[in-house]
Parts: sequence; C-alpha cells; structure tokens
Amino acid sequence: MPKFLIERDIPDTGHLTREQLVAISESSCRTLRGFDPDVQWLTSFVTADKIYCIYIAPDEEIIRRHAFEGGFPANVITLIQSTIDPTHADA
Repeated sequence: MPKFLIERDIPDTGHLTREQLVAISESSCRTLRGFDPDVQWLTSFVTADKIYCIYIAPDEEIIRRHAFEGGFPANVITLIQSTIDPTHADA
C-alpha cells in the first residue's frame, strides 16, 4: 500500500494548545472511520506553521477527500518512494 507525506499549511500551528491538537486529531480519526479500513494515519509532525502527516492510503485522491471532509488542508501530497534511517548506514 502506498505511503504519503501530507503538508498542511496551518498558520500558528506551533502555538496550538494540547487540547486544540487533540481536537484536530479527533476530527481526523472521526473522518477516517468512514473510509476504506486500509487508510491509516501513522504520525504527524507539528511545526510553527505546518503539520506534516504520514498516511498509508491506496491513492492521493482519498487523502484529498479525507482533508476536505475533515475540514483541514492538504496543500502538498507527496508519494513516499522509500525510507532510510541510521540502520541503513555502514558502521
């Protein structure tokens, strides 16, 4: 199943409270319940003005639909071709 990086432009995201971030998370999860069970939100990274999310989904269109129905942006959606981490390095 393809994996995607979603860039969400949300001004002042870095200043959201824990409660506000929980509300965003709950909205995302509620919306996902009505989708294909193979669609998974893996993790998100909150920065000053953006949230970067990693999702597993069959295609980009379902990511766009999730964003629209959830009421949050999906400004850039990028198919992840591969992943690497420190364990890939020769020591």
